[in-house]
Amino acid sequence: MILNFSFKLIAGRGRIWCKFTFFRTYRALSTAPVDVLWQKLINLADISWNPLLSSTNAPRGLIAKPGLIYQVVTRLMPIPVQIFVERVRPGELLSVRFLAIPGVEKVVTYQVESTVCGTYVSYSVTLRGWLSPFIWWLIRPYAARVASELAQAAEQVAVL
Repeated sequence: MILNFSFKLIAGRGRIWCKFTFFRTYRALSTAPVDVLWQKLINLADISWNPLLSSTNAPRGLIAKPGLIYQVVTRLMPIPVQIFVERVRPGELLSVRFLAIPGVEKVVTYQVESTVCGTYVSYSVTLRGWLSPFIWWLIRPYAARVASELAQAAEQVAVL
């Protein structure tokens, strides 16, 4: 996997602005059916499989719908972060935006696709803003595990 990175210096009105963008996609193969993986992903109350998030204020049974805003607490630093659900294509795609701190914008997209070999889970992370290099340095080891942890959690549910 290749990390896509862009850096722009923008000059105007006597100021210089820096704009960083990081983009990375991780994929994992699962033996669980698409429906099981999708149910595990859109159940907002159960984030036990996510190595970046520890708890949520979403009530049990709440599923992801566009326009929904809920709150999670991160594992790295116990700070509350609001999450805005941007897009949902049932059984295929879930896109959320993290509204954490000024200076960084994080967009996460989960994609589920069925193939002959099994079910692929894709986890794409996009970070923008002047704080994004620091945030990327913090979350990189955990972000690499998100897709595989989701696949393993769905496989455990499928076995039961």
